[in-house]
Amino acid sequence: MAVKRMDNVGIVVDDLDETIDFFRELGLELEGRTMVEGEWAGRITGLGDQQVEIAMMRTPDGHSRLELSRFISPDIIADHRDAPVNALGYLRVMFAVDDIDDTLERLAKRGARLEGELVQYKDAYRLCYIRGPGGLLIGLAQELG
Repeated sequence: MAVKRMDNVGIVVDDLDETIDFFRELGLELEGRTMVEGEWAGRITGLGDQQVEIAMMRTPDGHSRLELSRFISPDIIADHRDAPVNALGYLRVMFAVDDIDDTLERLAKRGARLEGELVQYKDAYRLCYIRGPGGLLIGLAQELG
């Protein structure tokens, strides 16, 4: 077997504190926070000498993680936060939630807004996309039945 597991999904953010608080409200736990800097890290990313503050967030089941990164240097060169859901590339993260109405209400207090509508797919799911901190696109799904 070539792949053992998916370790994490990385998201570059402009406000690390706000984004940590948002994902905590969603139910993720902060595993740790650190600064990654220097030429060695830049050899991995191809960015050269870099300075990045990173926070690792873990889902309640312990199986999935988000790596939130705030680049101090080099400067951000592209911004995909306003890209529509049919844009090429990695676009959103989907979370399964127990109560989508409660989740939307809690996250709205942290600035989340619906991207489209909250819809029901057959008798299986209630689904929606929201824009979170800094315009991040996040999917929410509540399994029915």
